[in-house]
Amino acid sequence: MPKPNSTVTEFLLEGFSSFGWQHRLVLFTVFLTLYMLTLSGNIVIVTIICLDRHLHTPMYFFLSLLSISETCYTVAIIPRMLSDLLSPLQPIVIQSCATQLFFYLTFGINNCCLLTAMGYDRYVAICNPLRYSVIMGKRACVQLASGSLGIGLGMAIVQVTSVFGLPFCDDFVISHFFCDVRPLLKLACADTMVNEIVNFIVSVCVLVLPMGLVFISYVLIITTILKIASADGRKKAFATCASHITVVIIHYGCASIIYLKPKSQSSLGQDRLISVTYTAITPLLNPVVYSLRNKEVKDALCRAMGRKPHSC
Repeated sequence: MPKPNSTVTEFLLEGFSSFGWQHRLVLFTVFLTLYMLTLSGNIVIVTIICLDRHLHTPMYFFLSLLSISETCYTVAIIPRMLSDLLSPLQPIVIQSCATQLFFYLTFGINNCCLLTAMGYDRYVAICNPLRYSVIMGKRACVQLASGSLGIGLGMAIVQVTSVFGLPFCDDFVISHFFCDVRPLLKLACADTMVNEIVNFIVSVCVLVLPMGLVFISYVLIITTILKIASADGRKKAFATCASHITVVIIHYGCASIIYLKPKSQSSLGQDRLISVTYTAITPLLNPVVYSLRNKEVKDALCRAMGRKPHSC
């Protein structure tokens, strides 16, 4: 077993260094395009929600926070990945690695919690519409948003402290394109059983529990919708949930594959491929899905362009 090295001050991100420069250039172009689309799309969503009074509702309050969180999430990962595609195997100092992991976990977990809060909002709107304005008041929305960020910060601190409290070996090449928990644990020169347990508990708390709450919410929502006599009423009710459930399935699906599968079945190559989807593609789905599938957002975009909603 390699000896621990207490003087390790930096790591090397393997990333896509095994690819030829032509392939890396293609990937750079693709990821840069996705990154710019994600940033511009989320900025448009937040701007429209802030400016259009028709969107000053709890649902769009959470959507604006999700867009901000997704933007911060991608900023923590993608710029460094783009730089490594042009110049692979650049060293990253251990403090920068810890900082990247901290922000990645904070905003990733925050996204999970916000999606859960949005599911609760849809449950109240459809299953208890007469008390919606009372239950989902300003104070409740702020508490849910603050709680989501607080959980993200708390879990991130636990994970970062747990990982970077370990001694690392002389072999300090991270088999990933960013600093993530599992690739870092593979470089440790100590028993990581406790860290694996901590990682699993955190994953269950921020993935399984929120997924369970969202699932229960939608069981109750669907039960209520099916009781609506009017076909148009059922269609309208389903339409208010379609965008959210689409984002939820993709978001939780990718995250669960990476963080909930057993260590024995973990392949860094597969994890890296799924992580590309999770970090570069999924954040783009938020503005795309909510812009293309949500009538209220499309109408707000029309009004922002000085056009009547029905003419867009």
